[in-house]
Amino acid sequence: MKTFRAGLVGAGYVSEFHVQALQRLPDVQIAGIFDVNSTAASAAAARWGYRQFSSLEELVDAGANVIHVLTPPATHADITIEALERGCDVLVEKPLATSVEDCDRIAEAAARAGRTVGVNHSLLRDPFVARTLDAVRHGAVGDLLTVDYFRSSDYPPHLGGPLPPPYRDGGYPFRDLGIHALYLLQEFLGEIQAARVEFRSAGRASRDPNIHFDEWRALVRCARGSGQIQLSWNVRPLQHQLFIQGTRGTLRADLFAMFVASRKTTPLPKSIERAFNALNEARQIEFQTTGNALRFLRGNMLPFHGLQTLVAEFYENLAAGRPAPITVAQARLIVHWTEHLAREADAAKERHLARYPKKLTAPVLVTGAGGFIGRHLVRRLLGESQRVRAFVRRDPPAEWLNDSRVEVVLGDLGDPETVERAVAGTEIVYHLGAAMSGRPEDFQRGTTTGTLNVVNTVLAHRVPKLVYVSSLSVLHAAAAKPGVRVKEDWPLEPRPEGRGAYTQSKLAAERLVSLAVKKRGLNAVVLRPGQAVGPGAELITGAVAQRLGRRLVILGDGRLVLPLVHVEDVVDALLLAARSDCFDGSIFHIVDDAGVTQENLARRVGRPIIHVPLPLVYALAFGARSLYRVRSALAPLSFDCAAARDRLGWQPRIGVRAGLDQLR
Repeated sequence: MKTFRAGLVGAGYVSEFHVQALQRLPDVQIAGIFDVNSTAASAAAARWGYRQFSSLEELVDAGANVIHVLTPPATHADITIEALERGCDVLVEKPLATSVEDCDRIAEAAARAGRTVGVNHSLLRDPFVARTLDAVRHGAVGDLLTVDYFRSSDYPPHLGGPLPPPYRDGGYPFRDLGIHALYLLQEFLGEIQAARVEFRSAGRASRDPNIHFDEWRALVRCARGSGQIQLSWNVRPLQHQLFIQGTRGTLRADLFAMFVASRKTTPLPKSIERAFNALNEARQIEFQTTGNALRFLRGNMLPFHGLQTLVAEFYENLAAGRPAPITVAQARLIVHWTEHLAREADAAKERHLARYPKKLTAPVLVTGAGGFIGRHLVRRLLGESQRVRAFVRRDPPAEWLNDSRVEVVLGDLGDPETVERAVAGTEIVYHLGAAMSGRPEDFQRGTTTGTLNVVNTVLAHRVPKLVYVSSLSVLHAAAAKPGVRVKEDWPLEPRPEGRGAYTQSKLAAERLVSLAVKKRGLNAVVLRPGQAVGPGAELITGAVAQRLGRRLVILGDGRLVLPLVHVEDVVDALLLAARSDCFDGSIFHIVDDAGVTQENLARRVGRPIIHVPLPLVYALAFGARSLYRVRSALAPLSFDCAAARDRLGWQPRIGVRAGLDQLR
């Protein structure tokens, strides 16, 4: 057999499984890898022990004669055609391209070069899909009527920098996953004849707001039946299932749990038939999931098994002179329908973004403008007849879109291009934006990297003032003692990793600001507000109590004094800081000395309260290895805000107690 030398173009997530597949093939050597992101390529090359190249030309010159195209879909056609023109056979990740015109260009280039192009419709070789197809073809469900595909997913963490492809185009999620559903529906039900799609954002329920449309539904009519597609980036636990329905039975293939279960019509009475099918399905699931899990652990089943099987088949066919398992002609129709649906979302996103101004002229920028404090700050600034740029991750309040004084900037603080656009030309930046939930990578991108982007851009554009909102969580809380007042020079947290991702990212961000003041001439003032309360605030946070059904569970006796401050008093502090001469890195604590305890706040919601004694709390925390975090959370902190009073002229104007009374 001919020895093939494979070159990988693209060092993203899927490349790992191509490498695993290639390493199992005795007649294939891996020549190396190329990616325009040299950092990603370097990391991949080091992990696998292969050479990194700076171009496709270099990769081919080094001996690669088969190219795996593993880049974002919009680049597939040009890379594939270049590889063909350099005399290589090509295996392309799905989708083959992003237009039928590009598919035709690829077919013409392959014909001219006399080379083979294969497309990785990998689920067609998934063992559970294969079993399901075989069962259907042998009449297991009678006449096939419908096929439903359900997939929930997430994308690899984004740490910051230019936005990756999933976040750019409205239709990318469907190009990425919907294509699997389309080629499976066509395999089960025959050629696709019509399709329509609905898509939306889950809004506040979105786990990743950077995905513009994260909920998808599609209805597909094929030659022998109809199919439905449901895609979600929010449903948990993650799902990947096929539901097959016919005139004499149904099949359910769970590609994550690794089973295929059936229900069939029987001559039994309907009530007995239902019970029989439920018990029989449970038996099938239990038997298969156990056995297949063992096979997976033994290496008899592989991660991305269908992908690895198809890669092996592609090389077998190359060696035998046969066409690719999935040809350009077969993939072309799937590209047509994928683009037919995905482009609707592309256009919808463009229309959505067109509502926001392209040219920004307002002198004031508020990052995190959609947050609790941010919304109140923007409202106050507008009340003072100021024009504001409001930087948000999600769609803003509707009234902002109709207010000529508000210029909405929709984007992520981790994206330097969007931050650059938002900051350029401003006179003052109120930087409130930070991640409040998510994975550690989300905190790093949204808080730490976001603050670095803001600092760099403020310096580059010589913005005169930066008002930065930090957090009391950056302080060494565990060192506090009863009766000791915490001032701004209190030690910073020495073990942020023991406090969680929020503390880690906020501490790193505050240090970035302070260092830029000292070393780079940044004009900044730092505020550390307490927990903001007021209309629209969530009163019962983790610092107050935990919810257990209708009950509230307070850790300790409930007499811990909370560091609270009314949201309007925080806004007062922000505006006073903006007018001050304290842009030398000065730090101010903004806390109301109201003496409100956990018990005081918890009783306001009128639910039964359970107290857990502190010795038991600490014992449980020790067992869970979170003792330091719990001790820090329950530390008796009392704050001295004399600096804010003396230098900013700040003191609570509304006050926490009066503000809470307004909520009754």
